[in-house]
Amino acid sequence: MDFEAGEILYVKKPLHWTSFDVVNRIRRVLCRQLDKKKLKVGHAGTLDPLASGVMIVCTGKATKQIESLQEGVKEYIATLELGATTPSFDLEHPIDERYPTAHITRDLVDEKLAAFRGEIWQVPPIYSAVKVDGKRAFDYARKGKEVELKPKLLVIDELEVLRFELPVLQLRVVCSKGTYIRALARDIGIALGSGAHLTVLDRTRVGNVTLEQCWEIEDLLEKIKQIT
Repeated sequence: MDFEAGEILYVKKPLHWTSFDVVNRIRRVLCRQLDKKKLKVGHAGTLDPLASGVMIVCTGKATKQIESLQEGVKEYIATLELGATTPSFDLEHPIDERYPTAHITRDLVDEKLAAFRGEIWQVPPIYSAVKVDGKRAFDYARKGKEVELKPKLLVIDELEVLRFELPVLQLRVVCSKGTYIRALARDIGIALGSGAHLTVLDRTRVGNVTLEQCWEIEDLLEKIKQIT
């Protein structure tokens, strides 16, 4: 492996790690092992701390490919809890509202999900890194300030129900770059005449890269330490 000339690494991001944590760990071990003060390391697509799964990490000159790698279609397995919402649309914040779910049937789920396939407009979560007037949206949210986020045009290629047992709805989602699965959970909850938030999120594919091709982070770091 030539990390300075450039390597593209497939990594399984652990739960509770930020994407920066993954990049920083790899960079730190590489610099120590190669006896370098600096080395370019970056990732092609952020995952929230409460999500796990496929991350593409580039080193050295391969970081020039990050933009093109980010364009790859993403696949997720998303588990939603229906009938309850949180400010961040996931488990980062506690439940703030509860809603009825007795009226939600599998037929209703299938009917409402149809509207989310193909091109959709999606408003990003306020707890996100979207920039508004030079600041991240989550900076406004943490200060309790309201801010208007503009909807983005996205594509949901596939949306499949894997499990439906109230209040749990598990979906397989294949979507374009920039899709917030947390926001999709929010919008599905509203469409069902209830509420919803994300409880588990696994990214299972980026482009043609699947989980089976990914290094466990500790295994990758051990491999790097073997460089002579």
